[in-house]
Amino acid sequence: MSAPLSEELKSKYGINSIPIRKGDRVKVMRGDYRGTEGEVISVDRKRYRIAVKGIVRRKADGTEVPVPIHPSKVVITKLYLKDEARKRLLERKGVKVEEIVEESE
Repeated sequence: MSAPLSEELKSKYGINSIPIRKGDRVKVMRGDYRGTEGEVISVDRKRYRIAVKGIVRRKADGTEVPVPIHPSKVVITKLYLKDEARKRLLERKGVKVEEIVEESE
């Protein structure tokens, strides 16, 4: 389940998209929540949707539930790089390891 990268990250890493994961920072580009930015709080691989912090819907009983958003409708603005698998993935795609280590610190 991948999402496109922002223009800044595309030029920095030289890739267009990357699998989305909990902890990434995204900006919604389509729909009612267009322009809203927040952190990914969950990834539902079965329903192919993500939940973003701050995008909630109020139910009839007053409780708030996260609104499911399709990952193609968001742009990743900041990568979560504390994950070793994510670093290996970027390395395989041609990004230098030194750049990854410097950014995550």
